[in-house]
Amino acid sequence: MALDRVPRRVGVVGYGRLGQSLVSHLLTQGPELGLELVFVWNRDPGRMAGSVPPSLQLQNLTALGERHPDLVVEVAHPKIIQESGAQILRYASLLVGSPSALADQATEQQLLEASHRWNHTVFVARGALWGTEDITRLDAAGGLQSLRITMATHPDGFRLEGPLAAVPSTGRRTVLYEGPVRGLCPFAPRNSNTMAAAALAAPSLGFDRVVGVLVADLSLTDMHVVDVELSGPPGPTGRRFAVHTHRENPAEPGAVTGSATVTTFWRSLLGCCQLPSRPGIHLC
Repeated sequence: MALDRVPRRVGVVGYGRLGQSLVSHLLTQGPELGLELVFVWNRDPGRMAGSVPPSLQLQNLTALGERHPDLVVEVAHPKIIQESGAQILRYASLLVGSPSALADQATEQQLLEASHRWNHTVFVARGALWGTEDITRLDAAGGLQSLRITMATHPDGFRLEGPLAAVPSTGRRTVLYEGPVRGLCPFAPRNSNTMAAAALAAPSLGFDRVVGVLVADLSLTDMHVVDVELSGPPGPTGRRFAVHTHRENPAEPGAVTGSATVTTFWRSLLGCCQLPSRPGIHLC
């Protein structure tokens, strides 16, 4: 059954593991769901050779408007959102797969302004964040006082920059960073997206008060582990509401994206296509 009577035209920006999976889903399942893949762009066009039909390969991202997309899905790198996100919103709604880009306040403001100017939506994929809706509801009700996200995997699964790239692993398990998510995102842009999604899910805390912890663990050769710990304010008895979830996401050795995240992202894309366009930033 189609998601809508009018086919939705989707463009994909980025052709790494996530991009390849989404393109495959759109080509094989899209037509029966009323979805049409209208372009694929990658910084290295050669990566698309032999797998993406030439008619769908977009050579210049600035020309995406010529394909008339309804939704553009970014699964490339935060820099794409920072450099081109506002321009994309001129032509279509945007599903952000690299929410760490929004840790930059200027980027977040530019996206909000473009969203309202062109009446398009900025969707943010929840990715590996478990319990997103519960976090948002608790935050909206004023019941969230602290939120801490710990991401642990083998050092080969990290793509770190700046000072974090020079932090040595001392032993089996090493804490590379612990502090506000805003301070982590610029130096671990591809490994902090779950934490960035949490900051967006809990706007009362945001990027400055949600705590991110990045851990290199030599024992996690084929897995990403995400722990979400949250608590509310003290109640009449002095006790606090608290939740701790532990997620183990299988991953190929050295992979940035876990297997379950690929599936979750496809569901996020389908969810976006069921929602009307409305200005603002919304988790999906």
